Amino acid sequence: METSMLNPERRVPGRRGQETRERLLNSTANLLVKTSWRDIKIIDIARDANTSPATFYQYFENLEQAILELAEKLAGDAQHLAELVAGPWKGEQAWSTAYKVIEGFMQYWEANRHIFRVVDLATEEGDLRFRGLRTRALNAITVALSAVITQAQSEFEGKPDLDPMATAGVLVAMMVNVAAHRYGFEFWGMKTASLIDSQARLLYWSVTGNTPPPGIPKDF
Repeated sequence: METSMLNPERRVPGRRGQETRERLLNSTANLLVKTSWRDIKIIDIARDANTSPATFYQYFENLEQAILELAEKLAGDAQHLAELVAGPWKGEQAWSTAYKVIEGFMQYWEANRHIFRVVDLATEEGDLRFRGLRTRALNAITVALSAVITQAQSEFEGKPDLDPMATAGVLVAMMVNVAAHRYGFEFWGMKTASLIDSQARLLYWSVTGNTPPPGIPKDF
């Protein structure tokens, strides 16, 4: 990543400063959507935010710090997924819950694809900061799923005897990889609706132990 121009007297922003700082983060995110992070320059971010490189360095040490702060938001954005996972998981509502969880995760990943792309690359390169952020971003839904599976095993007759946390981890890994490779799957003729439906069926069975209802919903 681009080297830093350290400013030991980096300001603590007031209201206008917070607005400028947020604008710089938004500009960084906008550029990540259409540009490889390795090709982004501070001057590009400053120009997009209608400010100067010197102003950028008043708030961030370098591009890496700005991207880390964008990645920090992933955990907060994922909290609503944990709320979807909470249920209900009984009766006819269980299938709706399973489908909403998968659809919600797909939407969450799509909205943050440009950030996850950088996080995953940095994680593969061994950057522990990005690895930790990735873990925290997925932690809420993983823990929520584990709790739901644990509860289901105590209530539902005939429920598969699964390790709740391991099963939750496998399910989240499935969601991550399908969402990340969505367009590759579509290239090979697999519609997003079918990808969501297939995952929802596996999630539904993992929680309830029951066969999900037939039919594929409208495209996502």
